[in-house]
Amino acid sequence: MVELSPDEVVFWRWGFVSINETIVFTWVVMALLVILGWLSARRLSVEPPLSRSQNLFETIITYMQSQIREIAQMNPDRYLPFSGTLFLFISVANLLDIVPGYRTPTSSISTTAALAICVFFAVPIYGIAQSGIVGYLKHYAEPTVLMLPFHIIGEFSRTLAMAVRLFGNMMSETMLIAILLTIAPLFLPVLLQLLGLLIGQVQAYIFAVLATVYIVSASSNEGKTVKGSKGGN
Repeated sequence: MVELSPDEVVFWRWGFVSINETIVFTWVVMALLVILGWLSARRLSVEPPLSRSQNLFETIITYMQSQIREIAQMNPDRYLPFSGTLFLFISVANLLDIVPGYRTPTSSISTTAALAICVFFAVPIYGIAQSGIVGYLKHYAEPTVLMLPFHIIGEFSRTLAMAVRLFGNMMSETMLIAILLTIAPLFLPVLLQLLGLLIGQVQAYIFAVLATVYIVSASSNEGKTVKGSKGGN
């Protein structure tokens, strides 16, 4: 029997506390990112020749900066740490799916929900940092206070949609491969595995872009409101 979710495989349990595949593989991804970051940063150089790892990471960072700059139309350094971390985590988690015995944590609703919750809290944090708590909360009552419940519902539904979208795409890939393994266990699953890697990278990109759009929208809207009020005065 194939467990479709890594939550179903429990390695250790004590009372209500349990350690399953989702937690273990999440730790693996985080440890790998930390190690790779440390290895690439321990010998940084501004003079050529640059190491291969430094060239690789600088290429990735430059690409992420260009994407954020296109979305925000401003200096991307403000948003790069959060959006870049989201992209790298989801990308590496999905890329490791080629390793036998590994299952990506993003095929668990608990992981995708946690990532979406991070975005949920990042949006007001960036917005408040841009215009203050009063300025940020004011947009919930625009253009009229009657829109307040709709804005609040929108915040929660957006978070739910992000979690379900990523989970649904990764889980459907796992289900499809599991079914085809029982029907055609030789070449077809290999091709689907390669397609799954591509889908995983696309999902990482989409999730990071959506997070950046939501954060930038909250920040820029408040920034425009503050500038507009100053201009009117």
